[in-house]
Amino acid sequence: MITFPCCKINLGLNIVAKRPDGYHDLETVFYPVPLCDVLEIKKMDEEFPSPTPIDLKVTGHAVECDERNNLVVKAYHLLAKDYELPRIHVHLVKRIPMQAGLGGGSADAAYMIRLLDERFRLNMGNAEMERYAAQLGADCAFFIRSEIAYATGIGDVLAPADNEHHSLEGYYLALVKPDVAVSTAEAYAGVTPKKPAKSCRDIVRQPIDTWRDELTNDFEKSIFAKHPVLADVKEKLYANGALYAQMSGSGSTIFGIFGQKPANIKELFPGMFTYCVRL
Repeated sequence: MITFPCCKINLGLNIVAKRPDGYHDLETVFYPVPLCDVLEIKKMDEEFPSPTPIDLKVTGHAVECDERNNLVVKAYHLLAKDYELPRIHVHLVKRIPMQAGLGGGSADAAYMIRLLDERFRLNMGNAEMERYAAQLGADCAFFIRSEIAYATGIGDVLAPADNEHHSLEGYYLALVKPDVAVSTAEAYAGVTPKKPAKSCRDIVRQPIDTWRDELTNDFEKSIFAKHPVLADVKEKLYANGALYAQMSGSGSTIFGIFGQKPANIKELFPGMFTYCVRL
């Protein structure tokens, strides 16, 4: 059985407070993007010699972590504590770049939960799957439904973000990722938590031509100072007609939203990962 974990962008991202547990409360709008990994599971033959109940093969973009720490494997073991699961082979094809602020690893984990639920008829329902997903990462729960959402808490408290008067449907989205990696620790170290004057959910509900002046990502200032190539990408997207451009999550992907199909993004940003799609 095969599924296709999508990625996300953040429309605005504000770090509003530091919590007693060391994490941070934030406000953001998660928006699903149809750039997808591929995730396939098959039952393992009883005679297949495997020291573990889940055999993972990863192809495509390199994943820099031990197999046992891959979120797909962790998702399997998390469910196996409460459900009787057979041994399985897993093939993960990585198309979403890593350390990009696109939530690729979180998506893989959430879609693994969805896939196990469907394949082995666990009958969990979305609420229970979200509960499991939240144990694996702050933004994992979003990917159970993969629908636009306003996220608070550490990114795990989800509420509707859109309304009937505003949608990005019909706009073009371009993603550009230079060869830059930004760690989560690095990103948070440069931010002073502060409640914004206006919620990003309210701004996203406004006409898109107001976003440039009001919709912000709190990570950009310090990260752009350390990695000026990211600021250059953002400005180049604006120079080539973007209605709005921003870094996604804690980076290092910059996205641009266009009213018309943009010029060849790959030619504009040679040597960088690029993706363009009509939403």
